[in-house]
Amino acid sequence: MFDMNSFSLNGKVALVTGGAYGIGFAIAEALAKAGAKIAFNCRNDANLQKALDDYKAKGIEAHGYIADVTKEDEVTKLVNDIKNELGVIDILVNNAGIIKRIPMLEMSADDFRQVVDVDLNGPFIMAKAVLPDMIEKGHGKIINVCSMMSELGRETVSAYAAAKGGLKMLTRNICSEFGEHNIQCNGIGPGYIATPQTAPLREKQADGSRHPFDQFIIAKTPAARWGEPEDLMGPAVFLASDASNFVNGHVLYVDGGILAYIGKQP
Repeated sequence: MFDMNSFSLNGKVALVTGGAYGIGFAIAEALAKAGAKIAFNCRNDANLQKALDDYKAKGIEAHGYIADVTKEDEVTKLVNDIKNELGVIDILVNNAGIIKRIPMLEMSADDFRQVVDVDLNGPFIMAKAVLPDMIEKGHGKIINVCSMMSELGRETVSAYAAAKGGLKMLTRNICSEFGEHNIQCNGIGPGYIATPQTAPLREKQADGSRHPFDQFIIAKTPAARWGEPEDLMGPAVFLASDASNFVNGHVLYVDGGILAYIGKQP
């Protein structure tokens, strides 16, 4: 018989990489409200302290750590520190990521490598670090923050699309390799979300009209709006909870319907 308590995360330890702001912060807040103990990482002390203050303002006792997800030694220390302070990690959310909007012919190989390193190698390194304890425990949840660019291409995002497409396949491969250990690895694919990072794309123009990119997104989204970070909260709790124990290798797109929509006829 179905039990609503299967959505509870009471007693679980969740690590949200890059959980200092934006989408990562919203997901961490949702997991905390469902009962999880929250850990997150930053790459510098200033962002760490601000995030701790922001969590405190929300009534959340979060635990912050300095670590770079692309460096295996720092990740190993991060996982061990969390284990010693909070317990074995039950839920990993691979949220840390970067994007560089540069036309492909103008993009250097070093820039391309950096995006792939953070957005794809980082989740691989993180998953590799938490999987042994999940195997030993006989249960675990890994949520990879994918993107619509896991499915679609667009001008100026060749590295990001390549990395997020790879992350979709890493998600499926972790499912394939570790599903027998009762470990579920799924993805969340946000659509265009209203965050501080996307604010410049939503600013009103001098004549009061919408920014051209804002107009483009509204026209391409059946919901006719940008998503809010809160729109990702329910899907994240579902994928982190026992309610999704037979959901594996799936990417749940939270995009207002963009991927289902061909667009309006001119």
